[in-house]
Amino acid sequence: MATTKTLNRAARFRKISIAGIATTGAMAAALTVAPSAAHAAEPTKASTAVTQAAKADKKSYGNNLDGWIRQSLDIMKSKGIPGSYEGLHRNIMRESAGDPNAQNGWDVNAQNGTPSKGLLQVIQPTFDAYHVSGTANSLTDPVANITAAANYAADKYGSIDNVDSAY
Repeated sequence: MATTKTLNRAARFRKISIAGIATTGAMAAALTVAPSAAHAAEPTKASTAVTQAAKADKKSYGNNLDGWIRQSLDIMKSKGIPGSYEGLHRNIMRESAGDPNAQNGWDVNAQNGTPSKGLLQVIQPTFDAYHVSGTANSLTDPVANITAAANYAADKYGSIDNVDSAY
């Protein structure tokens, strides 16, 4: 026959075993619900797809006339400013021959102390009035110059595409 001491030891062992199983089960459940830091660092397929889509939305533009026009067109599109690549390019070539640092030192604006500057030969007051948010606040920044000029032309002529001479 088992002694009282043996029965107490067996009862304590059962309690410890049940507590251990419960603790182990809780830890397993926690690991399933909340992954470790090592698991958290591994991107899931869904988060990888979202990251790739975000990268695809972020376009890269060349630091040249083509890139400036394309970036301006994307900004114009997002702001509802009409204009085409051809219309922008045609006017840029006429106004500055594609030189973002071009400055007119002889016309009436220059004689009055406000020379036309940049790719589309914009004067500072016009740039200030038609600057498009999201572009640099600099008259000679190529993208800001193009976008502000297109915004001005849209207001005055309906679109930069309708401009065929100095404006």
